[in-house]
Amino acid sequence: MADYQLGVIGGGNMAEALLRGVIGSVVLARNTIVVSDPAAERRRHLSNTLRLMCVPQNAVPGGCPHVLLAVKPQAMPAVLDELAPVVGDDALVISIAAGITTRFVDERLKGRGRVVRVMPNMPMLAGEGMSALCVGARAGDEDLHWAERLFATGGRTVVVDEDMMDAVTALSGSGPAYLLYLIEAMIAAGVAEGLPQETAAVLATQTCLGASRLLADSGERPEVLRARVTSPGGTTQRAIETMDSFGMKASLIAAIRAAAERSRELGK
Repeated sequence: MADYQLGVIGGGNMAEALLRGVIGSVVLARNTIVVSDPAAERRRHLSNTLRLMCVPQNAVPGGCPHVLLAVKPQAMPAVLDELAPVVGDDALVISIAAGITTRFVDERLKGRGRVVRVMPNMPMLAGEGMSALCVGARAGDEDLHWAERLFATGGRTVVVDEDMMDAVTALSGSGPAYLLYLIEAMIAAGVAEGLPQETAAVLATQTCLGASRLLADSGERPEVLRARVTSPGGTTQRAIETMDSFGMKASLIAAIRAAAERSRELGK
């Protein structure tokens, strides 16, 4: 049997995105990774596309020295109870479930393993993810660095205190959906002005991609760059004034606060 170093519980899209980055960056050899998923179709997909060992039971990945918990928050209690007898005392246990605290994981595993909590996001699928990490009570710098190295294969990482993780979840975890929602509206507006759907989609997508890249590369604050585009009395100023009149910024802030509150609810 291969000497598995990383056991992944749950073979969903986020786990797949991470594994693609890990394998592509040669951080871990594919024959040192084992994945469990209850869905046979999902196991076949990961086996065929990534050439990974996939199993239906959680016991094999749960016994690895590094364990990634990539299951839904609602499923976490049952999964942790199942894993408690097999997780090693010195295992690094990484959880990416929204709202689930390191303390909750630690208690359900009966104090076995050292817990690191991570909130990644969907752009990891394109290698442009954003992952925030925090450590549990017994996890140390070595554990944090191992997890950072893993998630850095799919984008950027930051380390935060755990009491900030609900805000992280609301801002960057759910954040891609906010931007996609904006792009949906931009495309719809372009079509309403007479543009073909495909042309409007290209214009909106590339504009948001370019603006994000410009912001990241320039080091400027977004309001500074926005001011450079907003000529007095011009089209952009009219658009910004209209959005302000509809309370767009206040609505977005309220939405992110609501998402953070939902993250806190999931952890109870």
